[in-house]
Amino acid sequence: MEEQQHISAPVDEVPREALSPLQVIVVVVYLIVAVWYLAWRPSSFSAESPVFSGVLYAAELFGFGVSLLNIFMLWRLSVRESPEPLTDARIDVFVTTYDEPAEMLRRTLLAAVRMDLPHVTWLLDDGNRPEMKALAVELGVRYVNRSNNLHAKAGNLNNALRQASGEFVAVFDADHAPSRNFLTRTLGYFRDPEVAFVSTPQDFYNLDSFQHRSPRGGQMVWNEQSLFFRVIQRGKDTHNAAFFCGTCGVLRRTALDEIGGFATDTVTEDLDTSLRIHRRGWKSVYHAESLAFGVAPADMAPFLKQRTRWGQGAMQVLRSHRFILFASGLTFAQKLNYLASTVTYLDGWQKAVFYLAPVVVLLTGWMPISDFSPSFLIRFIPYYLLTFLVFEEMGRGYGRFLDVERYNMARFAAFIWATLALFRTRLRFGVTSKARTGDQATIRRLMLPQSSVLLLNAAAIPLGIAFVAMGTTSLPQGAIVANVFWAFVNASLAFVVILFSRRLSSFRRREYRFPVPLPVLLDLSGRSPQAGVLDDVSGHGFRYYGLFPAQIGVGDMVSGEVILPEARVRFRARVRARLGAGADNEARSLGCEFDWEKPGDGDELLAFLYGSDLQWKLNRIAEKTRTPLERFVRWVRRVPADARDMRTQWAPVLIRASAAEEPGPGVISVQTMLSTSRTLVSFRQLSSARDLTIFVTTRAGTQTLRGDAEPFDTMVSSGTPLYVYRFEGRPNPQTAPAALAA
Repeated sequence: MEEQQHISAPVDEVPREALSPLQVIVVVVYLIVAVWYLAWRPSSFSAESPVFSGVLYAAELFGFGVSLLNIFMLWRLSVRESPEPLTDARIDVFVTTYDEPAEMLRRTLLAAVRMDLPHVTWLLDDGNRPEMKALAVELGVRYVNRSNNLHAKAGNLNNALRQASGEFVAVFDADHAPSRNFLTRTLGYFRDPEVAFVSTPQDFYNLDSFQHRSPRGGQMVWNEQSLFFRVIQRGKDTHNAAFFCGTCGVLRRTALDEIGGFATDTVTEDLDTSLRIHRRGWKSVYHAESLAFGVAPADMAPFLKQRTRWGQGAMQVLRSHRFILFASGLTFAQKLNYLASTVTYLDGWQKAVFYLAPVVVLLTGWMPISDFSPSFLIRFIPYYLLTFLVFEEMGRGYGRFLDVERYNMARFAAFIWATLALFRTRLRFGVTSKARTGDQATIRRLMLPQSSVLLLNAAAIPLGIAFVAMGTTSLPQGAIVANVFWAFVNASLAFVVILFSRRLSSFRRREYRFPVPLPVLLDLSGRSPQAGVLDDVSGHGFRYYGLFPAQIGVGDMVSGEVILPEARVRFRARVRARLGAGADNEARSLGCEFDWEKPGDGDELLAFLYGSDLQWKLNRIAEKTRTPLERFVRWVRRVPADARDMRTQWAPVLIRASAAEEPGPGVISVQTMLSTSRTLVSFRQLSSARDLTIFVTTRAGTQTLRGDAEPFDTMVSSGTPLYVYRFEGRPNPQTAPAALAA
């Protein structure tokens, strides 16, 4: 029997970002060319290899079908502004865990309990670990466990729902530390009584993970999930079809109660729960602002495990909801959006066909077309060039076609395995470890599909040419050239993925280090503390820049004080390395490991670092690039290229806005490239940004700068604003105060 549908008002109109007229023209031309090419293709089938021709054509049709779904979803993107929050709501905050390390949970809970607005934080421990209970008691959060792990994460959440009584439930995975303003930015949407849940992006702070790509030393960092969270979810939102992604979201308790709690029938409770809620007529909201930051899979092993589980869950959802298109209670637009979210995992089969097709052609002489003629090329080449262009334009600068193809190569076999869940009724939920595997044997085993693609395509090139030369096979010259090129591209993609996977798995650093500079006072025996900067910092260690005694060596202990906007954190640390020796053979910095006396000593530092986008804003890191059409328009208009500001080091400063003020702490960039300005970060808002006096401490001593500053950005960490300015200054001989220590 079908569930009774919840009656709701029409979806409110929200501002939307539409395609430009030029982009619309490109899409229309693409659709015309696609129909022209694909309608013609069956007439080109090879009579000698009809099955091979049909399989390749089916893969092409699947790709076009996915393109149509994407065009429908991404034609318009929602642009939302957060409403005024509900300030008197009862809110429960659930943090789920099974076997994640206590230090990870500590960071998340520290951030969760410090969120604005009154709320109750719960630690839901499905691992029944005494250390989790002790952590909950220490941090003042409620602790819930259970005697079994029935229904995994969904069961854990439902168990907590039976004990909690809030009107709204915010859910975070063990690794996702929320920002201070998470609730204030999401609760306002629930002023609409028909909104069932608000979803926000899953973002990640470890920019050296398997799913991040960045040129070395560059400020462009692209994430494999950028397209989904920056574009696709916003497109779904315009159709009331964005879904809750298991973490970083808030749900209305009455909506959950109406569907019987979090869905337990699949291993992806988030997608299934969202679909059930939408089937009852509720509204959803996607707020595209990153408000929590977690840990992305560090290397290939956890990455593939996570993607496999997502794919298996999608297949279960596809089967249990009548293949989506026949599910009652959904609008046609919602059906297409959910269909796109599930059938995307069938992409693995399509990619396998494309990876093996040139091998088949070169080794057997089978052709998927009857004649490699101009009539084929004038259809084929425009179609595939436009496919690439439309993908980039619909991606709004987050598509990155080449990077996407690398990840398609990395995960195609995992997707194939995942789709077999369409025929399996029982699956086990697997928690994804975010740590590096470090096991080269495991990595080699996981890379067998990519290694096979590499070897088969690489071998097919010389063998195919040799077979034609010997007369063993017969291929037109154009077909030989095309398939050799195709095989070379496949082999190159596989090689890049293998190389990247091996390089990441060889990393040995215990924890990600944030490129966030902080002023520090280093204790010196018999002397005033020395002002310096901590950078490359985490709860485990840091890199210190500044003066220090030459006799300090590896293994020695140092101590000092980290200056934060609202606190000073005392620390002890052991020197692990002397780094950056110059021409005088003197070390320029120290690599150190914190030696906290007890776990809570570093809490203020952890709360400052985690749960914010400081590293992005401070270092001007971006993940969006210009689309091909945007670059073309800028070239036509002769718009000059953007100057890239590449800061390499920072120095501690005292900032005086007027003679009547005491200097305040901050940091300033020491070296820049292609820019005459410096970036100045002040721990307090300056009363005046004109005619500043800045006292900069470097290894050469204290220098005084005078100049003007232009406000650039405001960043929030632990609820404390940091103020960022572009500073244009000149040396000034004014005497500097002694003073970060003051």
